[in-house]
Amino acid sequence: MDSKQKVVVIGAGPVGSLAALYAASRGNDVEIYELRGDLRDPSTTPLNFTKSINLALSERGLNAMRNSGQTKLIDHVLGATIPMRGRMIHGKRPNGELYEEAQDYDIHGRAILAIDRGGLNKRLLDILESLPNVTFFFNHKLAGADFKRKKAWFEVRDGGASKGNGQPAREIEIDFDLMIGADGAHSAVRYHLMKYTRMDYKQEYIDTLWCEFQIRPKDTPADATLDSKFVISPNHLHIWPGKEFMFIAIPSDDGSFTCTLFAPAAFYAHLESDSSGSIIPPFFDKYFPGVTDLISPDDLISSFQKNPHLPLISIKCKPHHYSSSVVIVGDAAHAMVPFYGQGMNAGLEDVRILFDILDKHARMDELNTATDPASTRERALEEYSAVRVQDAHAINDLALQNYIEMRASVLSPTYRFRKWLEEGLSKYFPGLGWQTKYSRVSFGNERYSEVVAKSEHQGRVLTRVLTGVIGAPVLVGVVAAAAAFYFRNKKTVDVGLKAAMGSVDSMVELLAMKA
Repeated sequence: MDSKQKVVVIGAGPVGSLAALYAASRGNDVEIYELRGDLRDPSTTPLNFTKSINLALSERGLNAMRNSGQTKLIDHVLGATIPMRGRMIHGKRPNGELYEEAQDYDIHGRAILAIDRGGLNKRLLDILESLPNVTFFFNHKLAGADFKRKKAWFEVRDGGASKGNGQPAREIEIDFDLMIGADGAHSAVRYHLMKYTRMDYKQEYIDTLWCEFQIRPKDTPADATLDSKFVISPNHLHIWPGKEFMFIAIPSDDGSFTCTLFAPAAFYAHLESDSSGSIIPPFFDKYFPGVTDLISPDDLISSFQKNPHLPLISIKCKPHHYSSSVVIVGDAAHAMVPFYGQGMNAGLEDVRILFDILDKHARMDELNTATDPASTRERALEEYSAVRVQDAHAINDLALQNYIEMRASVLSPTYRFRKWLEEGLSKYFPGLGWQTKYSRVSFGNERYSEVVAKSEHQGRVLTRVLTGVIGAPVLVGVVAAAAAFYFRNKKTVDVGLKAAMGSVDSMVELLAMKA
């Protein structure tokens, strides 16, 4: 990036924290402003989540952390993850027998990693706190911003920076060179950015709500291994597909599972209609067989009634910046539904790509003494928006599509056949460069838009090949049957053909006369 600047990051979640780390490693003075209290404080609950929410970390997020300039960060983070090598599909056979069916994510054995959101956040914040050029400002709410004069105003709660002292709220003014908005789907930075640029904006709520549950670990001796604490496989993302809805479970590093019920609002309204909650366990028994063996009926009812029933939002906008002064990343720029496990990973990748582009333009202008840092940064942010908007929209669409796959397609023979075929081509004919869409998204760093284009191309090729393979014998069969019919009924067919040709000739003559 350019010479020493003041970078202000709004939002101290994983994406904002990584952005601050990137900016600090380039020698900038970094200030992090967070609406809530210190996220490492056990009394601070992340917005819209209970304290146990788990995330899926994959290659894009890991790659962004590798390039942060903090060599120990990856080891620090990986120590608290659990590898999930695939999905475990749960169901009931017609004879009433419960079954589990594993579907690996990747033919080459690669896995995505389950990680506790709070644990990841704590590790990033601890590293930031050790850096001399980083300052935290918790309990600070962005109240206004002037992106032309590069000034911002904050409402300070509890009276202090990182330590509240109970004083009434007051307002402070700051200046900055670059503001990075990483303050989530309901971003205050994006709200103020809209006043300065002609932003195209689309917000969509899908007809699905979610609520969190928990599968408790086994009661084991204090010296028991972690694996012995799990009541079901810890190395899978567990899915109970219900076509219109689904229940999932993700492992935690204490032997428990964070579980989520995704269902249309009408189903939630039905379950909410009985204040006693007595209809909840039968609902789970009917649609998610085996869950009541893992979560007691009382716990199901308690979690459903105590935990919030939250909507799922998808947001697209462009551009992601204004001039040289502000850029939005993560959910602030492209909130997505959680069904591809890419929300956090895409946000972390935003940070890597943003700073790669800033560094590139800084290098290009190193020898040009007439170019000031602001103009260099403005060109970089223009390129970032041009590059990232397309990919952000692509992963938003993929996330919506994957909900259908998780709740229904995983049971489809057609889906399973294509997955088997593509994985076989990937393993046995690597020179073809063939991969499943999921593998490209989760285990690579290709642009999301390129993943979509390659997947669509593979789909067209498969369709043509399968049509040819299946269609050739059919065509041969039709021709053979027609030939057999002709030779068996040659005389009759010849008479019919002559009559038909005569009718055609007469029609041609009539048209010629009219002409």
